[in-house]
Amino acid sequence: MYTEKRQKICDFETGEDMPIYFTSYPNNLPFSLESVGNRWEQENVWRPRGYPSYHWLQTEEGCGSILVNRERVSLPKGKGIFIKPFVPHSYFRKTEVWKTSFATFSGTLEADIDKITGGGPVICVEPEAGNALQSWVDAMVERYEGRNPEPMEVSTQCYAFFLCLSQQREGLQLCDQAAYSQYVAPAIREIETGFEGRLTVEELAGSVYVTPQYLSRLFRRFFGCSVYEYLTNYRMGKAKELLIGSPRLEVQHVAARVGYNDVSRFISVFKRLTGYTPLEFRRMYW
Repeated sequence: MYTEKRQKICDFETGEDMPIYFTSYPNNLPFSLESVGNRWEQENVWRPRGYPSYHWLQTEEGCGSILVNRERVSLPKGKGIFIKPFVPHSYFRKTEVWKTSFATFSGTLEADIDKITGGGPVICVEPEAGNALQSWVDAMVERYEGRNPEPMEVSTQCYAFFLCLSQQREGLQLCDQAAYSQYVAPAIREIETGFEGRLTVEELAGSVYVTPQYLSRLFRRFFGCSVYEYLTNYRMGKAKELLIGSPRLEVQHVAARVGYNDVSRFISVFKRLTGYTPLEFRRMYW
């Protein structure tokens, strides 16, 4: 695994190094660490379309504020937040100095991270519960400072982070949490159990007794994408798992297992979302 190391980024006001490490992607491991860093002099960030990976952000010094799903959350020292991919958000300094630690995650089982953490679009961890997660980030930075950790070791450590998060988390109480619980969560369960069939947005909306338009508005509010886009991305995630985990499974059978009877359509959608055909994607691992 290639690692780009940028250890000597310097805060010119304090003279302190701000470690940050990036790892190559893609890989064929269940979970991977795309980036990790600490003592970061945090700038203001606007992400109207969210971030493409799971993202952990925690305050080490000072205080910041994050706006996510129309809810403003303060991030004092020790408090952290875990955000799903493509959830619109922005964050800002509230004090002159705001230092953070962070980590971003992906992997072939990225779609299963929610099942492990038990979280919705956002998970908040209060300061008194965040020490273990801060220690995890610090330990990973130390690993990269000394050497390039083995990929399987990193994958195992990522899984440990998610388990720790599931134990420490406190669900963010959004003003429309009831809508998420009543309509969005059941629709997601339908997607997770019915993606192999010819599941449609109309059927998903009907299963929770709302119109397709209303359900898509809710999905955009919580995830920054429509129901159709969420379903398609979930299917492509499962297709990646099959392409890597079952190298002898023919593409048309992969397509059928994720709800596509038309293999040409499947290939077209897969390439549009990943930049690769299914076979090109598989060849990166086998």
